[in-house]
Amino acid sequence: MKNRLKVLRAERDWSQADLAGRLGVSRQTVNAIETGKYDPSLPLAFKIARVFGLAVEAVFEDEAA
Repeated sequence: MKNRLKVLRAERDWSQADLAGRLGVSRQTVNAIETGKYDPSLPLAFKIARVFGLAVEAVFEDEAA
């Protein structure tokens, strides 16, 4: 699944650790999501979208579409 996490994080000048703290996950989890090595659970995807004030579809994109 493609995502805009790195761009959105950079726009706010947040480190991976900053975002991880806001989400209650590890920095390694944020890194794995950003690099496409891990797809977040649905609850985590919604939490990520809420942190950025966006719809889930504005953060994540289905590569098959």
